[in-house]
Amino acid sequence: MAKIKSVYICQQCGYESPKWLGKCPSCSSWNTFNEELKNNDKAISALKVNSIVQNNSPKTITEIQSGEKERYDTGINELNRVLGGGLVKGSLTLISGDPGIGKSTLLLQTANNISLKYGKVLYVSGEESEEQIKIRGDRLGVNSSDLFIVSETNLEAISVYIEQLNPKFVIIDSIQTIFKDNISSAPGSVSQVKECSNTIMRMCKKSNVPFFLVAHVTKQGELAGPRVLEHMVDTVLYFEGERTEEYRILRTMKNRFGTTSEIGVFEMEQEGLIEVFDPSKIFLEDTSFNQEGSVVIGIMEGTRPILVEIQALVTETNAPMPRRTAVGIDNQRLSLILAVLEKKLKLPFYNKDVYVNVVGGFSIDGTAADLGLALALLSSAKSRNFKLEKTLIVGEVGLTGEIRPISSTERLVKEAEKLGFRNVIIPERNKEKVKTDSINVIGVGHLKEVISKIF
Repeated sequence: MAKIKSVYICQQCGYESPKWLGKCPSCSSWNTFNEELKNNDKAISALKVNSIVQNNSPKTITEIQSGEKERYDTGINELNRVLGGGLVKGSLTLISGDPGIGKSTLLLQTANNISLKYGKVLYVSGEESEEQIKIRGDRLGVNSSDLFIVSETNLEAISVYIEQLNPKFVIIDSIQTIFKDNISSAPGSVSQVKECSNTIMRMCKKSNVPFFLVAHVTKQGELAGPRVLEHMVDTVLYFEGERTEEYRILRTMKNRFGTTSEIGVFEMEQEGLIEVFDPSKIFLEDTSFNQEGSVVIGIMEGTRPILVEIQALVTETNAPMPRRTAVGIDNQRLSLILAVLEKKLKLPFYNKDVYVNVVGGFSIDGTAADLGLALALLSSAKSRNFKLEKTLIVGEVGLTGEIRPISSTERLVKEAEKLGFRNVIIPERNKEKVKTDSINVIGVGHLKEVISKIF
């Protein structure tokens, strides 16, 4: 008979301990240990290994066939973009986001599109009944006869359904609700999530059927469950945005079949998620150009140029520690730009509160927004508007005050030209690569040079 022993497992990182601990030695989380039963029968384990070895053997690299995997068209261009051109056969994709952000809505629309074009699709829900999904489907216009819905949480039963139906695409919503009978812990625990995900991955690769897994997030916005879940899957997608806002951003966090810097933009409407093909217009929709402390900057998200507005507010304060608040901009990057302005332009910020906001709830990574952020802070601190109208500002600011070049400047200038901008300020070393007659291109090499040209 198999020997059963009890272990305590951290629900955050999966660390195992023979006794309960208040603080996890691995991830330093408090009160995360739960008791679980563990099978320690080495004979069974050896039997499984022998079975695997008989069904598989190492091959030389010359024997293995290569080539681009076949992809399914999801019928949603923004989703195809973040997936790297479509849904790869035999891929395991994890999608997460805050409750009510639109994960189930997007997947139901995708399931309908794929079933209409390629054949049977199975949607497994562990959180809603078939009737609830039908109500949402009616609202979204989902009417495919090849879209099958089942409400089930037992993974063994789900495996039987997949074997009987032989679908082209499978969605499991969500992985935290699925369980296996041979594991004593509750659904959503580290052991259940790891084992269920492992089993699903083997089904996915063996049958060459793409799977989508929905995952919950914690209060801190991080993926709930063990981190090994992210390493196990091929692609990780994350929905950004607020439930009270109409726009959603789908961002690629990991992708074995494409780039990880692409985003897809959606608008939540009564009939579901609607694609936004020109996000720059959305983010600049209510922009009042040439306002004090307001600057339009250009950034690249994967292959897509996006123009967004940065607003800065600089006010005097008597507090011993002035406030530094940034929304959509890294706080450390803001501190760096303030230090450069104080050192190189002799502009004091030690007695001023600084507030920075990226309009539209967009988050900016990278250094392409440095120059725009610096000029927005200068405009607010000096209470002066720009003398140039409808100006796009792009460039990285170095610690010595020099304006350093960035990549893909030509595409950002073309996007500004398409949206009717009249002027664009870019690094001097990028100017020679930009060729246009319809927009005034100004090259700058230092912060002091920018001030003389724009104020």
